[in-house]
Amino acid sequence: MKRLALYCYAFVLLVGCEDNSDSTSASFLDGDFSSNSFEPGLEVPQVEKYTDYGENAFIKVSDQEVSTFSVDADGASYSNSRRFLSLGQNPPPEAVRIEEFLNYFTFDYEEPQGEENVTLNAELTNCPWANGHHLMRLGMKGKTVAEEEIPDANYVFLIDVSGSMSSPEKLELLKTGFKLMVDEMRDTDKMAIVTYAGSAGVLLESTFGDDKERIKAAIDQLGAGGSTAGAEGILTAYEIAEKNFVPNGNNRIILGSDGDFNVGPSSTEELVKLIEEKRENGVYLTVLGVGSGNLNDDAMEQIANKGNGNYEYVDNIEQLKKVFIHEKGKFFAVAKDSKIQVTFNADQVDSYRLIGYENRSLNEDDFEDDTIDAGEIGSGQTITALYEIVLIENASQSPLATFDFRYKKPNTESSRELALSIGSDASEIQNASESMRFATGVAAFGLLMKDSEFKGSISKEMILELTQNAIGTDPFGYRSEFRQLVSSSN
Repeated sequence: MKRLALYCYAFVLLVGCEDNSDSTSASFLDGDFSSNSFEPGLEVPQVEKYTDYGENAFIKVSDQEVSTFSVDADGASYSNSRRFLSLGQNPPPEAVRIEEFLNYFTFDYEEPQGEENVTLNAELTNCPWANGHHLMRLGMKGKTVAEEEIPDANYVFLIDVSGSMSSPEKLELLKTGFKLMVDEMRDTDKMAIVTYAGSAGVLLESTFGDDKERIKAAIDQLGAGGSTAGAEGILTAYEIAEKNFVPNGNNRIILGSDGDFNVGPSSTEELVKLIEEKRENGVYLTVLGVGSGNLNDDAMEQIANKGNGNYEYVDNIEQLKKVFIHEKGKFFAVAKDSKIQVTFNADQVDSYRLIGYENRSLNEDDFEDDTIDAGEIGSGQTITALYEIVLIENASQSPLATFDFRYKKPNTESSRELALSIGSDASEIQNASESMRFATGVAAFGLLMKDSEFKGSISKEMILELTQNAIGTDPFGYRSEFRQLVSSSN
């Protein structure tokens, strides 16, 4: 797969909706959005679009000893599920992607050493919800790049200003987020703003960060009205990103949307094809989702997957701060096309089940194929995966599995490979690391919200017990909020 040596990281903030806004939806979204602005007790109109990817089943090692998948750096499913829970409702099961629950949180994994941009770790414990089963955690962390060492940025905001964006938890919330990001810009960073409704236009040509007032004034001009020509807006944003490309820089388009594209190429398949074509030119695409009622989660998640980016859902001001301030290092990828391959030892393991990552599966041969697209990891970002495994009785003490990992550094097309042997020594879950206990609790909550056939004996009480002493430093309160969310859930 031919690509440019220098990559344009497209972080497109695309906000989209139909011309006819839903009056029921808008009525409970008016007012202050300093925290969750949704009024509890009101139903979210069920015209939102999700894809049910099912659940990974247990696989016999004797049938298939190798498990291969792409990393997932998204966190949208967790914050979107939080929106439902804030209304006193459980999220639709198909809206729950457990890998995005896990990767919403940052874990205390060691920094990469030497020339590598990623580090690996693993841990084995008993499974608290299935007697006789074990959990195997895989951890990855992207190298933390100091802010002063991150290359100059070339940002493009792609902003949908179509009709239903007038509600506070859509365009107004995003305008607040844009301004937060402007405040974080360095003088040598650049930003352009592309808007679209029935057609696309350039509201602000690429402007340096030393002119923040001009950029904010442009943001203040944003208003909503019209239909949603998403494809045209995407094409225009890519053109602007390429026009202002910074060699060896952090070129990124930011797309924030409810995903309700309805003019021009608008099906998920058409938009994915468009994104895949543009990806070949070295432009990365990250998606932010907003709003309720007509949220097209399916389209946005797939567009982000195929556009070398990540997908986040923004439901309140605190989430804006998480995305634009607290975790802004994720805007700079330190590893691309990141893949995981686990080879289980048939003498040790009877069967295994990957928890989540259902739509990230790869063929075994894809692992060593450098033309196959996979996931990206940002600066300082952690990625976590859990397997539920069944061990063979009276097995030997040889390693359970080999954890292989491949990735490319930015501006390169050759993969680097890391490997970790996973031993058979298992701790009791109560004696495991904070990372293991918290990850287990988060995965358990996802299984509960999904009403998974594999949830076993999971209960709210179990989740709260698992995470009680696993909060860690929690500088921004995300883990504490998780426990409150569990406590208040149905």
